[in-house]
This record gives sequence, structure tokens and C-alpha cells, in this order.
Amino acid sequence: MYHRRYDLREEGDGTWTVFDIFTGVAAEVFDEPLIGLDLDEAEDIIQILNRVDRQRVGSWV
Repeated sequence: MYHRRYDLREEGDGTWTVFDIFTGVAAEVFDEPLIGLDLDEAEDIIQILNRVDRQRVGSWV
């Protein structure tokens, strides 16, 4: 069974961070941390990252 690797965290200023649930650290794309996002953007990003991760994990099975 696949468990999502990425999730959202609301920050004190009302923005959102996409983070790796295994490390607790903000995820990065092209060395840019996924912080300070609006909710719609953050939700779109976690869908993409989790889809890519699910495909990567599935290729090892």
C-alpha cells in the first residue's frame, strides 16, 4: 500500500509549506524550498509530487 510522502503544513503567516512526511523538512524543486505558497498552489504541487513518488516506488516493486 502506498502512503503519501508529501503533505501540507500551514505556517503562522497563513502561507503553506509542502513538506516530506518522512523528514519533516520542506520539499524542494530545483533546489528551491516549497514554502510561502497559497493553498491552491500547494495542493497542486503535492498531487504532482505524490504521483511522481508513487510511480518511482512502484517501479521498484
